[in-house]
Amino acid sequence: LKMSWFWLYLPLHLLSTTCLCHSIKAPTTNSQQSSKSSLFNFYHSLILADGKETTIHLLKDIPKRYYFVLEEGRVLAPFSVTVTPCDVPIEWSILVHKPPPGKATPGDHDTQEVSKSQRASSMVSTIFNYKGNSVETYMGMSSHSALYLLEFLSTERDTHITVYLTTDTTSGHLYPELPMDPRIDVIRIGHTTVTLAWKHSPSVLEHRESIQYCLLVNEKHNYKSLCAAETAIRSSGMKLPPTLALSLSPHLLEPQQVMILSNSELSIINKVSSGEVRQVCVGTKNTYTVPNLSPSTQYYFDVFIVNLLTNASAAYTGTFARTLEEPEPEVTELKDGKVIHVVLDGQKQKFYSLQYQARHKKIHFTFQLCRGQVRVHITRNGKTVASENLSGLRYFSLKGKLLDTYSVQLRSTEESNSSVKVQASPHFHKPLFPLLPESLKIKSFSKLRTCRSVTIAWLGTQEESKYCVYRKRIEEDQIWRELQSADRCSGPESRHKSEKVLCKYFYDLNLQRAVTTETIKGLEAGTLYLFDVYLFGPSGIPVRYHSKVVKTRKKC
Repeated sequence: LKMSWFWLYLPLHLLSTTCLCHSIKAPTTNSQQSSKSSLFNFYHSLILADGKETTIHLLKDIPKRYYFVLEEGRVLAPFSVTVTPCDVPIEWSILVHKPPPGKATPGDHDTQEVSKSQRASSMVSTIFNYKGNSVETYMGMSSHSALYLLEFLSTERDTHITVYLTTDTTSGHLYPELPMDPRIDVIRIGHTTVTLAWKHSPSVLEHRESIQYCLLVNEKHNYKSLCAAETAIRSSGMKLPPTLALSLSPHLLEPQQVMILSNSELSIINKVSSGEVRQVCVGTKNTYTVPNLSPSTQYYFDVFIVNLLTNASAAYTGTFARTLEEPEPEVTELKDGKVIHVVLDGQKQKFYSLQYQARHKKIHFTFQLCRGQVRVHITRNGKTVASENLSGLRYFSLKGKLLDTYSVQLRSTEESNSSVKVQASPHFHKPLFPLLPESLKIKSFSKLRTCRSVTIAWLGTQEESKYCVYRKRIEEDQIWRELQSADRCSGPESRHKSEKVLCKYFYDLNLQRAVTTETIKGLEAGTLYLFDVYLFGPSGIPVRYHSKVVKTRKKC
């Protein structure tokens, strides 16, 4: 910054005035004393950088001052100052000092001290003052002969703020622009979800690759800046990455955790006593459904538009919503040996309750997960006896008293539909499912693979059972869908007859030798095939092994 005019002028007017307020003991008016104090503050101020966001740390009750001037030769130029409190409310003001008409000359030394004080008093004025914790911007016009002082004060506790000064209004904005209507609209409220929408920022249309929206969800209050939100998260003792960068899938989180993806670095934030805080970046989409919320709970939602190149952000006007109360699920009675197929809608009905009254001391619960992800919770006379996420086939053998009441609650843990088969019976009741091997995986042998055949193997049991093998030709882009969407409870009746390869019986009393292999012939070269094995027990209900995808050799 070129301030030669300032240093020539300052010794004649500001310095003499400063000395006056220390040496003259005569009474002075409040306005004169205030002016002298303001002028003295220029000597204890730092230069505020132009065109750069500056972080300033404030100690309680100790003011901090910065000044700036324009380049020499610019008569009138616009400038703006944006202050972002990152925690508690602060006080800040802008003072301007302008020289009186005419230039300083050596003859000014002969001027009486009182006239100097009167002239200096007319040169300093406060042009802006603010107190609060909102992001505030002052815009004005400056001349090259004006000096500006910014004063900041925190009266509550130590804190920090960011300040952005710019005198160049032609090369764009550091902060992303907000739309004319910066409000967040609540589109739909569910028991565990809230759908939000907001108007697009003009910056997204101009700089789509470097701009994105980030959403913050918490149970305490709204935040007026991303800086304030990050400060609150850090003060709770949680780890927070410096910059939000990529989108993520919040449904992958554990119930007690929150995930943030930052510059390809994944961080997990745990719940605090005051409730969880989530930050999620959604790219340039201006609608988002927040999942995995608790029923009958008030949440606060904030949307920030973030410039990934500068890390600068602007906040939409926050909103809040209360999720709906979870309706009492209908209770279905379980009967001895009867199988119930429960389908859970991830959007509408995520809970399902079953009840069983024991007629024997020992009770056997069987669960077969067919699709999706399901958590089971079993209570006996109101006390929890089992609770876990289901995987494949699961047995629970429980011992209690006659006429004990068992309650089984099933809950879908994802947004898509889930389903599970349930059976309750006395422990000695004929088992619904066949005896299972240690693993339901199908193994393929790469060295035995040819252009026209594939060899697979799977484990058996000590009980003679029937095994049926099916194959299906698939394309590369169908693998994920086939593996994820498969109904693990469906039997061969859902398969096309042409897909059946063979059925065979086998067992071995020595589990170490209870392994069988099968070579599937008549295949096409360089082709992907999906192989399934179904195990049938005495009841005739099948258990499906984990599907296996194998590709035949292209050249032999």
